[in-house]
Amino acid sequence: MKRLILALAVLLSSSVFADDINLWKKSTLNKILERGELQVCMEPGYMPFEMKDKKGRIIGYDVDFAKKMAKDMGVKLKLLPTAWDGIIAALVTGKCDIIMSGMTITQQRNLKINFADPYVVVGQTIMMKKELEGKIKSAKDLDKPEYTVVTKLGVTGEVATRKFFKNAKIITFETEADAASEVLNGKADAMVYDQPYNVLFMSDKGKGKLIHLDKPLTYEPLAWAVRKGDPDFLNWLNNFLRQMQEDKVVGFSDELYKKWLVDTDWLKRVQ
Repeated sequence: MKRLILALAVLLSSSVFADDINLWKKSTLNKILERGELQVCMEPGYMPFEMKDKKGRIIGYDVDFAKKMAKDMGVKLKLLPTAWDGIIAALVTGKCDIIMSGMTITQQRNLKINFADPYVVVGQTIMMKKELEGKIKSAKDLDKPEYTVVTKLGVTGEVATRKFFKNAKIITFETEADAASEVLNGKADAMVYDQPYNVLFMSDKGKGKLIHLDKPLTYEPLAWAVRKGDPDFLNWLNNFLRQMQEDKVVGFSDELYKKWLVDTDWLKRVQ
């Protein structure tokens, strides 16, 4: 009887071990290590997270994080510029290993993909024409038929815009730059978009020309996205992020925050 129980225990443990091996072989992390390259999908048009400099190179907050991630994995980094409306499909179909592109965690996206822990939290704010200063103090004041509000198509800025503005005219654009230009040129009254982008725009092109209502309308955690059913990769990412955020000796996360979200010296590289 004891021999039978022992045999069953050995058989069970062998089966569990085999299952673990199979899961590891299927893991994105294992494939990255075998390939020797981390493939990252991002849309290089979301300042300061990813954008192109004067020489056409992709730079930004997410890019620096991706470089550090690849270095710690001991592999090369390949950035794959991807249109926003197809970026989730690109991940799901295996065209890249991870999305690192300032993506907000939403319940709808989470049905299709999994997210690592948030690496930064932002919210939607409003930039508007200088002529409206004092007249418009909140989203409620702006929600009237005579006003036109713009945002980028297919992002959480559009979701927030349609939530807060039921009476104002809403126009969406393919890029945040086109939407911002519409307000800057006086063709629209206001723009709803992510706080970091609006802060940087106001420190540059919008300075003295637009007004920023900087109190966030929403709570939006940004996170890296991976395919479902991959606990090994998700575990590695969360531990990597925790180390970067909590290790005061390394101080990597704090350095990036200051470099891209506080200082604006990098603007000279993209103008």
